[in-house]
Amino acid sequence: MVVRGLAAPPTPWSKSLAEPTIDETAYVHSFANLIGDVRVGPNVLISPGTSIRADEGSPFYIGKDTHIQEGVVIHGLDRGRVIGDDNREYSVWIGKQVSITHMVLVHGPAYIGDRTFIGFRSTVFNARVGEGCIVMMHALIQDVEIPPGKYVPSGAVITTQQQADRLPDVKEVDRQFANHVVGANEAMRPESRALEDASCPAPARNNIVKSSQNGHSREERVNTRLSSETVEQVRQLLAQGYKIGTEHADQRRFRTGSWKVCSPIDTRQVSEAVAALEGCLNEHQGEYVRLIGIDPKAKRRVLETLIQRPGDRNQNSSSSNYSAPSRSNSYTPASYSNNNGNGGNGDLADQIRQIVSQGYKVGVEYADQRRFRTSSWQSGPSVQTKNASEAIATIEAVLNEQQGKYVRLIAIDPKAKRRVSEEVIQRPDGRVSTSSSASAPASSWPKSNASSSSSDNYSSGDSTSLSREDIDKVRSLLAQGYKIGTEHADKRRFRTGSWYSCAPIDSQRESEVVRALEECMINHSGEYVRLIGIDPKAKRRVLETIIQRP
Repeated sequence: MVVRGLAAPPTPWSKSLAEPTIDETAYVHSFANLIGDVRVGPNVLISPGTSIRADEGSPFYIGKDTHIQEGVVIHGLDRGRVIGDDNREYSVWIGKQVSITHMVLVHGPAYIGDRTFIGFRSTVFNARVGEGCIVMMHALIQDVEIPPGKYVPSGAVITTQQQADRLPDVKEVDRQFANHVVGANEAMRPESRALEDASCPAPARNNIVKSSQNGHSREERVNTRLSSETVEQVRQLLAQGYKIGTEHADQRRFRTGSWKVCSPIDTRQVSEAVAALEGCLNEHQGEYVRLIGIDPKAKRRVLETLIQRPGDRNQNSSSSNYSAPSRSNSYTPASYSNNNGNGGNGDLADQIRQIVSQGYKVGVEYADQRRFRTSSWQSGPSVQTKNASEAIATIEAVLNEQQGKYVRLIAIDPKAKRRVSEEVIQRPDGRVSTSSSASAPASSWPKSNASSSSSDNYSSGDSTSLSREDIDKVRSLLAQGYKIGTEHADKRRFRTGSWYSCAPIDSQRESEVVRALEECMINHSGEYVRLIGIDPKAKRRVLETIIQRP
């Protein structure tokens, strides 16, 4: 997504990670890109699609009341310097009341004096343009100094000082044209004042939020009951030119992967896309709904993520910005029992019947505490029968035989030849009362510190535990043959997108992958950690999602 207000990434020229300094009265559009030591003065207007990048040459200065219009690129060489009006060195100095119009390239070292007009698609490189000059369209100014008050005609190529000295003076008709262009661009400014205008319609005020943080404007926010992560995913997809889609499935179709498509979403506006998503959620309450990111050029999906489950309860639509639906993001911790009462056995029997009824095979594994910590499970007797009562008897025999050890129940899809669930049903201190789910076999994984853990399931109350949604993403990625990776970044590197890789995860087993993810979260607590899905054949990423925040 295009943002403004980022620090320069670590480079051989910029190691201090300097950030822009933006006056509170300046208006910087959310689709403008400012990186590094860019100093923006009062009442400056920076339009969408601009790229002001002080990552090599720096600093940049933009003076009071200056307009930077759409598509402008400002960059600078590392060694080039000009002397600004404050007698300090800069890579690029742009004075007061300057108009840099559409698609202009200003490449430092460059100096542009006060009240100067640079016309469409012109280029200024390694040059000084004096005060009050007017440069018309498609001009090239390089390696020269333009005296104050000079007129550069359209298409002119000024690369010698002799050419610069012969330029004519600015006429009043030229200045009127420049003032007309500046006045038209000023129309961008009412958007930044929309919240202050009492006559602004309420929907517009809800969708545009302007505040001052670190001296610059913040991103627009959309009033919605969707989670902030989902809204951010929508915004990123649209900013990258992808399309948004949705699919829904009831519990039966969800188990078989037979999704139905919701109404198409053709908009490029974040607020309209979010509204369409909410419409799909409302229309298919009690079903699974997933968000799809689509690359229209490659005609492939770049993202699939669940945004609603049958058990979710919708919040009131008047909730505050970025309020998530009231949902449980974790499995309910299982209760443990030291007896062999009917409660625990009844739950287990129900779960085995459910596995068999769905056409899955039943398997069992056991491990002592040492093997449990290293995830070195031993296979129990094979359960070949499709008769639920026989499967229950076999599992009960294993439980009795392996008392004092961990025992886990496994559901196996014989067609896909993969595991669809793993759940611990006995611990050294007794059996675990399992909870049968109506939608799919319950799943849980042991934690890395299992010997001291009081629960084998994940809880959202633990900052180093994966949420239910993240576990589903891991399962989905592994089922599609993708690999799992992780990256971490502190707050400074997160702002610049400079992530570090965690230890590689070579396993395709859900329990081992989840354990590796949690270890990365524990090792980098207080940092951002993100889950990555990797297509090993195409050697590309299919998913990036943050699973831990500071």
